[in-house]
Amino acid sequence: MRIATIWSTLALLAPLAVEASVLAIDYGADFMKASLMKPGVPFDVLLNKDSKRKIPSAVGWKKGDRVFGGDAVNLASRFPSDVFLDLKTLQAAPYDSDAALFYTKISTADISETARNTVALKQSDGKEWSVEELIAMQFSYVKDLAESFAQEKVRDVIVTVPPYYSQFERDAIVDAIEISGLKTLALINDGTAVAVNYAMTRNFDSAPEYHIIYDAGASSIRATVVGFSSVKDKKEGAGTQISVAGVGWDRNVGGLELDRRLREILIKAFEEKHKKDVTKDKRGMAKLWKEANRVKGILSANQEATSTVESLAWDIDFKTKVNRATFENACEDLQPKFVQPIFDALNAAGIDMSNVTSLIFTGGSTRTPMIQAAVKAAVGEDKLAYNVNADEAAVLGAALHGASLSRQFKTKNIKVNDIGVYDVQASYAAAATSPNARPRTITTLIFPAGSKAGTKKTLTFKRQEDFTINLDYRTPVAGGFPTRMLEADIVGVAEAIANLTERGAIDPVVKATLTLSDSGFVSVSDAIAFGEIKDDSITGKLKGFFAGSSSAEETSTGSAENTPPRETAEETPGSTSASASATGSASSDAPESTATGKKEQEEKKKKAPVENTIALTVDTKFTTIAPMTVSEKQESRKRLRTVDQDEAAKVRREEARNTFESYLYRLRDLLDDENSETPFKKCSTAAEREAIAVKLDDSFQWLFERGDLAETSQLLNKRIALETLEKPIVHRYKEIEQFPEALNSSQKWNWHTRMFLTEARQNLTAEAEAGLPSKWTGEELDALEKTLKEHEVWLNEWVEKQRSVKPHEDPVIETTEMKARAKVLETQLYKLVKRKVPKVKKPKVTKKAEEDSAQATETATADSKPTGSSPPPEQEGQTAEKKRGHDEL
Repeated sequence: MRIATIWSTLALLAPLAVEASVLAIDYGADFMKASLMKPGVPFDVLLNKDSKRKIPSAVGWKKGDRVFGGDAVNLASRFPSDVFLDLKTLQAAPYDSDAALFYTKISTADISETARNTVALKQSDGKEWSVEELIAMQFSYVKDLAESFAQEKVRDVIVTVPPYYSQFERDAIVDAIEISGLKTLALINDGTAVAVNYAMTRNFDSAPEYHIIYDAGASSIRATVVGFSSVKDKKEGAGTQISVAGVGWDRNVGGLELDRRLREILIKAFEEKHKKDVTKDKRGMAKLWKEANRVKGILSANQEATSTVESLAWDIDFKTKVNRATFENACEDLQPKFVQPIFDALNAAGIDMSNVTSLIFTGGSTRTPMIQAAVKAAVGEDKLAYNVNADEAAVLGAALHGASLSRQFKTKNIKVNDIGVYDVQASYAAAATSPNARPRTITTLIFPAGSKAGTKKTLTFKRQEDFTINLDYRTPVAGGFPTRMLEADIVGVAEAIANLTERGAIDPVVKATLTLSDSGFVSVSDAIAFGEIKDDSITGKLKGFFAGSSSAEETSTGSAENTPPRETAEETPGSTSASASATGSASSDAPESTATGKKEQEEKKKKAPVENTIALTVDTKFTTIAPMTVSEKQESRKRLRTVDQDEAAKVRREEARNTFESYLYRLRDLLDDENSETPFKKCSTAAEREAIAVKLDDSFQWLFERGDLAETSQLLNKRIALETLEKPIVHRYKEIEQFPEALNSSQKWNWHTRMFLTEARQNLTAEAEAGLPSKWTGEELDALEKTLKEHEVWLNEWVEKQRSVKPHEDPVIETTEMKARAKVLETQLYKLVKRKVPKVKKPKVTKKAEEDSAQATETATADSKPTGSSPPPEQEGQTAEKKRGHDEL
């Protein structure tokens, strides 16, 4: 393997026909990172308003004012019930799940149950927000940063998710994206995104080269075995193939669990020293949570750390020392779990460490010494690699992958093959063989763990009535999560089968297509009734003989849609037909590979006889953790928009108040200035200054008494009232300041016009004597001279009047009028100056006139020759030469 230059990759990020922006977000429990792909913009991590490259995943309120990122984290200890952190652990989590229970152990926020049996968080004032809404606020914050940087609207987004995320959690993240006003381009597993980043600047051989992406984050630890190899494409040329071979993870081990255990050490030290239960104090617990994270960072580089928290609780200042050994002993039971995901990933991939080139560290918790030591002992120090940015590799890889999906960029040819990590099965009631037959359910493993993402499978049913296909995980994805993903009702079977039978179809069947999309969504994307038209040939009879099974499984290639099987904002709630209900707005959201798959499907359908196939309706239902409906998302978006509008109104009010207050102080300084020669005092009368002073005192008193409660319109009206009194004074000063320039401009045009008229009249006389056409007529020059004299008379008269006006008096002549009159003269002058000289028209000569002229010339020549004489030899030669030349011409 050899390393290529990074510029060779970035040079390929040139836009195609249409410019567009792609936003990538790596959303973590502790921090989120973002990157914007836009033509002409450097490919890098997006900075927040404080120029930080990573933004704390937090949102909170301070007395009604919403804050994000570091500002929210800093308020957590003061407003523990109004600041929400680590929301990633609650995505789609049922209210009674292990994830919700764990959150109550690490957070001081109050949780409640939603109508969908998920978790909502409650503010101190009783207002509740769903997890999707709070995460949508953070996405919207990042969206605003991106739009401010790009100077244009940003719509498409690709978001990283852990590979173990179930369909419920992926639905939740897409719901948050839609509520924020963004559109999901794709979801990408974070280990896969790191692999894309790793491949950006490297080339590989044709034989697969395996690496392990070891990601220790705040919420979990996951390991992804990835194979890198070179590929050749006729259209795109040489490229890199990234194939995910296996994934392992542990949801319960990560930075948050380490922080929780370190906080327990601090709690124990406080209780032993002060004999009080600090867990009863929310502010104290919030302070200790922040302190535990700080101390953990210190212990990563030192053997001992001092913890100091002022006024932790009950006005008690807390101070203690924590040893790294004490911390590691408290986490001793976790150490085997640090490396178990590696072995699980290798087992899923079917390889061992001897086949692995390196283990690539990524994620913030990989800096923890105990995690590094455990991994080193498990795989060997020679396998460890630190050649990607642990914090930014995922978001940069996601951005590059998103650019390749957007169709607006030409990127390095990196093809990605990801996998599903759970066993997904379909169950359905078996067709009754007799009226008294006992009902039974058939369960089929559709997508076993390790199935390639972006594929489809077709189930064939011999049915006469409507039926239901249930999609389930074989085992629960996490404690408290259900196994049932969705139920797909296949509707319209009886009518379709009857129609096919009437057309002569033999044993018509129902075919249902199930998809595992590139973003990890499973759905019943399509269903049709199909039957072979009666055929008496031997081939037809053989087909009929072998088509008697109740159900059969058929695998087909092609790319599945990249959207979840649920309602989107563009759809109407309720039953939808076939792929519409199963794939959402796939036509707008799917990548290029999806479009290619659809074209192939359409071509196949065109080739097949139309009378053999009848489309059926697929009605998708969610009976466990349902994604948000269209109306719910619209309501949530409306709530967020209301918050945004309220905040914008607050900003406008604060700006109005600040500008009004600064205006009052500026006006007061003008009045209090002891120097009587200031422009303000020169251009104002004593009465005007007195009126302003009275109004100014009233305004100061009003602002002091009611300014905090005043509305924006009241602040603006108060300022306008004062500006109305000041405006005549300002106008006089501006007129005095602008008068010399306006006068000079007017006189300049008078002089230019006078010079032009003098020269133009001379030219007009000379051209008339020479019989040449002129650009101007005498009447035009007379009209210009008349305009000039009128302007000169007006200017002299009113300038003389203006000179007698005092500075505190209103001007008798406005500079705007002076400029307007000068403009009239300028326009009339330019009209004549820019005129072109007319061309001289040659008289037309008729053919008869030419002949008469030639005949007259010949007659004159003959008459001039002496009769009976011949020219001298020299003259004769010259005449012949001239004639010869004339003939040649």
